[in-house]
Amino acid sequence: MKRVINLISLAVLTANLFAQSTPVEITPREQRTQLHYLSGRGCDDMVQWDFQCTDGRNAGKWSKIGVPSCWELQGFGTYQYGISFYGKPFPEGVANEKGMYKYEFEAPEQWRGKQLELVFEASMTDTEVKLNGRKVGSKHQGAFYRFSYNVTDMLKYGKKNLLEVTVAKESENASVNLAERRADYWNFGGIFRPVFVQVKPALNIRHVALDAQADGTFRVHCYLNQAVEGSSIRTQILDNKGKKIAQTTTPVKVGSDWATLQMSVAQPALWTAETPNLYKACFELLNKEGKVLHSETETFGFRTIEVRLSDGLYVNGVRINVRGVNRHSFRPESGRTLSKAKNIEDVLLIKDMNMNAVRLSHYPADPEFLEACDSLGLYVMNELAGWHGKYDTPTGIGLIKGMVERDVNHPSVIWWCNGNEKGWNTELDGEFHKYDPQRRPVIHPQGNFSGFETMHYRSYGESQNYMRLPEIFMPTEFLHGLYDGGHGAGLYDYWEMMRRHPRCIGGFLWVLADEGVKRVDRNGFIDNQGNYGADGIVGPNHEKEGSFYTIKQLWSPVQVIPVAAANDKNCAGGKNVTMIDASFNGEFTVENRYDFLNLNTCRFIWKQVKFPSAGERTDAAPRILKQGELKGSNVPPHASGKLTIGTAVLAEADALFLTAIDGNGQELWRWSFPVNRQHDTKGVTASNASSNSASKRVTFEETKDVVAVKANNRTFVFSKNNGQLQNVTVGAQTISFGNGPRVIAARRADRSLDQFYNHDDEKAQDKNRTYTEFEDAGVFAGLDVQQKENDLVVTANYRLGNLDRAQWTITPAGTAILDYTYNFSGVVDLMGVCFDYPEDKVLSKRWLGAGPYRVWQNRLHGTQFDIWANEYNDPIPGETFTYPEFKGYFAQVQWMNLRTQEGAVSLTNETPETYVGVYQPRDGRDRLLYTLPESGISILHVIPAVRNKVNATDLCGPSSQPQWVDGPQTGRIVLEFN
Repeated sequence: MKRVINLISLAVLTANLFAQSTPVEITPREQRTQLHYLSGRGCDDMVQWDFQCTDGRNAGKWSKIGVPSCWELQGFGTYQYGISFYGKPFPEGVANEKGMYKYEFEAPEQWRGKQLELVFEASMTDTEVKLNGRKVGSKHQGAFYRFSYNVTDMLKYGKKNLLEVTVAKESENASVNLAERRADYWNFGGIFRPVFVQVKPALNIRHVALDAQADGTFRVHCYLNQAVEGSSIRTQILDNKGKKIAQTTTPVKVGSDWATLQMSVAQPALWTAETPNLYKACFELLNKEGKVLHSETETFGFRTIEVRLSDGLYVNGVRINVRGVNRHSFRPESGRTLSKAKNIEDVLLIKDMNMNAVRLSHYPADPEFLEACDSLGLYVMNELAGWHGKYDTPTGIGLIKGMVERDVNHPSVIWWCNGNEKGWNTELDGEFHKYDPQRRPVIHPQGNFSGFETMHYRSYGESQNYMRLPEIFMPTEFLHGLYDGGHGAGLYDYWEMMRRHPRCIGGFLWVLADEGVKRVDRNGFIDNQGNYGADGIVGPNHEKEGSFYTIKQLWSPVQVIPVAAANDKNCAGGKNVTMIDASFNGEFTVENRYDFLNLNTCRFIWKQVKFPSAGERTDAAPRILKQGELKGSNVPPHASGKLTIGTAVLAEADALFLTAIDGNGQELWRWSFPVNRQHDTKGVTASNASSNSASKRVTFEETKDVVAVKANNRTFVFSKNNGQLQNVTVGAQTISFGNGPRVIAARRADRSLDQFYNHDDEKAQDKNRTYTEFEDAGVFAGLDVQQKENDLVVTANYRLGNLDRAQWTITPAGTAILDYTYNFSGVVDLMGVCFDYPEDKVLSKRWLGAGPYRVWQNRLHGTQFDIWANEYNDPIPGETFTYPEFKGYFAQVQWMNLRTQEGAVSLTNETPETYVGVYQPRDGRDRLLYTLPESGISILHVIPAVRNKVNATDLCGPSSQPQWVDGPQTGRIVLEFN
């Protein structure tokens, strides 16, 4: 079932974003900086340039290509994944084509007398530029950074100008290749971000770097392109409505080309990820007569960043909790080339999971992405490239200058990263603050530096040890995703530990989206390079997986528990089961996990609903009995309180829904609380099932091998050899449901703690993912057939094995009620009873229970109790991306209807603590996560946990441990066939 974002709120947020990024018109246009685009602004509006590629597909001939773009996605060159050549600066066999571009454009006569800069937002990777046959400057090296050339004296004004660009996919600089190209991600070639001419007056403001503190202090370094005699800088601060709230004029020292200015704003609205309040500053360069020579406008926010050693990161004096994710700039159809709309889409996707932070892995992102983080509210970790290799010092110095000068004024940028995972050139650590008056913290991801311990992928136990260190613990990568493992699996345990520890401030999950590229050379196949790119919380086109909603629930800044259930064991641990009963009085315990917002900024919508029964029409939806809305209670950040919705449980109600909506109209989470009526269903089902045919008796026939029970045109065939139900016929149609109940139990075969994946040894294996099955039916003691009023009871008894008894009650209505007892003693990861049904005959399922996503023992959160349905699917993890998956383990199932080619099978589960298994989850082709036993259609008391890409299952926390079971297990299900 697809969940729909509040489109009205989304439109408002997007409108605000565009409004806030619109320049304020204070001075005439000719005095303001203008941008003339030679390319499109992104992948949605590319401009055609002449192009020739030297090697690979469509090489050796001039044709057209859209700019900006990655040329592989436009049908040229060679696809290449960087890790294949890991550690080698100039390896044999590496894709090393060059792309040659030509583009003609006119330089208007009005540009004469201006300063003209030819600007490239980014190009992969070594880039040489000619204008009208002349080199415009030195070759640029470094793929993810803005670079520019002053072309004022090279343009032909009022005439056509020829731009020629040669881009080499590989760099001549060994350190650039090691830092950027030998990495665990796709390598592309091309001018992949926009190209434009920046037009400024001849005398102009070159750059401003500002520092706006939470106390209203506003300090700026303003740099001119050259000294201007008698000049001054007039600065105006405007609020988000364009109203001027402060102004000052600062003279530039004689002979100087820069000035420092300062002013103060009383009680500014502060910027945080929860309150992204923005201002504008207009800087005007005045000559000695007071005439405006040039005007620049910057968007900024008032906020203070403070690192308190052995304590935490404070924003505006408040210790924040980081709920973050790593993010590549990526789309399958366009590679690293995005657009403003797609960058906004990524920010909204991240915020929809209730995250408040993002790490730009492993390079600076598009400016539009940072603008979206500013306006919509995300804390940003901005990173110098360097996956494991690092830039040499001269190259790194230049790239850091360009990176920091471009991004320094974004309030969303909280940290600078000097490379990744030992891709740190420590000689560069001091370079960031040369251009950053805010002196943001500089960190080494996966290292211990500047007061932060950021070690990656520590196990649950190791993480506890790291928190004993004096540094702030903030892993910049943890719970490495792969297919259906990681992210949500284990997150409950990690997060409860992390958020409570005094030296941990949260961390960043790896990674937002699968980095699967659309192979235009392979009929559009989405290529994740096997398991390397299949790490995302969402698919390559942002298809939402189950972990998306696990994160959304666990990281919701609002948490609610019914007061009557606050001590329920199912609420206290990693379970996602909270029931209410007739004594519920409408009162909830609420926890406000916001850092800055009061709970009264939210509103709550509640609904009491009645669900259809298993036998009602297939499209029947829950019926709303009563509903209401209220404002959140006055609960300050980091505090708990009460929320009273003012309604008791109605006699008809099956569940209560409670939805939290934030101040922007976005849904934080919807909790669903089933009503526990605490009645004894045993016997009730049989009585109800018998009522329609009370005058008819159930009959049976017996042969040497089977007992055939007949009721209401249905025949149930039981084997006299093993006591199992063999199949069911309805009229002349056989429904191949049978071979059960059988006890199935399994545990991981090797409890080795070895990790199968690390960057140094890609082939290391974890034997933890295979299972040993334990199935011992024991000695079958025979079938006992007894008439009980109008019903017929068939009992299969066993001894010396796991299965003790299977008692079937067949009613005159043709309903089969199974009461079973089995026993098991020992450590187990999967345990229950199962039946067979041919998977290739299943069409769809519909159920009342937790959904729509399957669960694991260590990923129970993220589902909601409701009516759900989906068609059969069997996607290949990492290659096809259909969600929710049809197969797997489903929690809180009260009933489930399977529609098949042979008919319908309806299962009512009267053992609420069990799970319903629908076949077994499918692993990727490489079988890296698990090899689960075949379990058909099953009722399970224990379901497996799932590992992530780096940590074996045992290492993922308490919820991931196998269970110790000792003693009998009982259950009841009701089966109907139509």
